[in-house]
Amino acid sequence: MTSVEEPARPGERIRDAARTQAEILDVATQEFARAGYDGARVDEIAARTRTTKRMIYYYFGGKEQLFTSVLERAYGVIREAEQQLDVDHLDPVAAIRRLAEVTFDHHEQHPDFIRLVSIENIHEAQHIAASEKLGKIGSPALDVIRRILASGKESGLFTADVDAVDLHAMISSYCFFRVSNRHTFGALFGRDLLDRAQRAHYRTMLGDMVIAYLTAERTAG
Repeated sequence: MTSVEEPARPGERIRDAARTQAEILDVATQEFARAGYDGARVDEIAARTRTTKRMIYYYFGGKEQLFTSVLERAYGVIREAEQQLDVDHLDPVAAIRRLAEVTFDHHEQHPDFIRLVSIENIHEAQHIAASEKLGKIGSPALDVIRRILASGKESGLFTADVDAVDLHAMISSYCFFRVSNRHTFGALFGRDLLDRAQRAHYRTMLGDMVIAYLTAERTAG
């Protein structure tokens, strides 16, 4: 007697579809980060997954939509880390330093995110601008920064009148440059910005720079 394989149950099909989509996004992230948007090939992504090009199009609609989905997930990861940031129990100086460290750690741990953002800037953020999801995701870090700045000003610790977005840009630019320019900086100056022996130094330096800016004595000008 031959056994008849039972069809997958609805819940199993949903889980299988979710796993397949996650696998596609994993491989697509690597491929887009490696080859850029123009250089990446959906055929290559399909060949490296347990699915087909047709199935990728079924799930995501096409290469452009797939890249947008990759960006949405990549930004979602850092937004989740920001949402989990708990600094309300810290004084403003320690809180802003902790926020800077979280950004530092995330950028270092996600070099593909840095490459994807660089690629999207080449394309003038057209995929991000067209994404409803990214338009709504915002940045939880900005709310945290605003609370820290308000607390710092109220306590007299912070002297700078700085906008939360400006401070976010200041922190992010340092962390981004360290990863994105690692190779060119190393070729020009003979110094590896991701040298593990110097990691603590660079991480502390970021916090020192931000705190120095926020607490420096201001002269009338």
